[in-house]
Amino acid sequence: MIIQLAESYGFCFGVKRAIKIAEENKNASTYGPLIHNNKEIARLEDDYKVGLTDDHTTFKPGEKAVIRTHGIVKQELAELKQNNVDVVDATCPYVTKPQEIAQEMSESGYSVVIFGDEAHPEIKGVKSYATHGALVVTCPKELEDIKLREKVALIAQTTRKVEDYMEVANYLIPRHKEVRVFNTICNATFENQEAVRKISKNADVMIVIGGKNSSNTKQLFSISHDYCKDSYLIEDENDLDYSWFKDKEFCGISAGASTPDWIIQNVVNSIQKSIN
Repeated sequence: MIIQLAESYGFCFGVKRAIKIAEENKNASTYGPLIHNNKEIARLEDDYKVGLTDDHTTFKPGEKAVIRTHGIVKQELAELKQNNVDVVDATCPYVTKPQEIAQEMSESGYSVVIFGDEAHPEIKGVKSYATHGALVVTCPKELEDIKLREKVALIAQTTRKVEDYMEVANYLIPRHKEVRVFNTICNATFENQEAVRKISKNADVMIVIGGKNSSNTKQLFSISHDYCKDSYLIEDENDLDYSWFKDKEFCGISAGASTPDWIIQNVVNSIQKSIN
């Protein structure tokens, strides 16, 4: 059986940047999980004594708080600074951009619509920057009974599928005098999604590696499963079932933007051992 990695996979720019920031701030704590990968968070704690705090009010003056890649709610950031907490911002620049757009468009009189998961920390943060509020949707149907202004600004979660985003845009455009559609899906997401689409068309078994709570990993798995029904989402080599590879000829592998190379290599090594 051939084992092949997708042309683009794994750590994106924002995650690499955040990991580097965390490693440079030993004995600090991240506010919320730095990235959506429990194994990498455990490594940071073991090797660099970087802890994890889920409640921003527990940081004391002078303590160091590393802001997660997904960003945080605007008011919480303000409170940390007001309380003289040493804030180290590891928010991905691709997430900072939609925050800025949400604020600017809201203050300019647009109804702000955000395509994404309302429960996701990135979207909680982006929504908080819309001064006059924002509507979060996952599909056009959720807009049917909503009264919006004549001017609408549309923003996407950075890790969503382009095709799904365009469905929402195409619903809004004929129904409003002005619709501004902002391409806030990050380049790494585009590249990883296109790469998994390409490889899964040829594979008879696909392995997608990443955190089960990672939005971008779930999107990769969804695309993979569209083209290869024998697609499996795993967090590391311990989730592998070697019966998946019986009578298979081509195993494709992709990984989410929060998946470190050492986990990917462990998975590849385990699959290779199982077929030898």
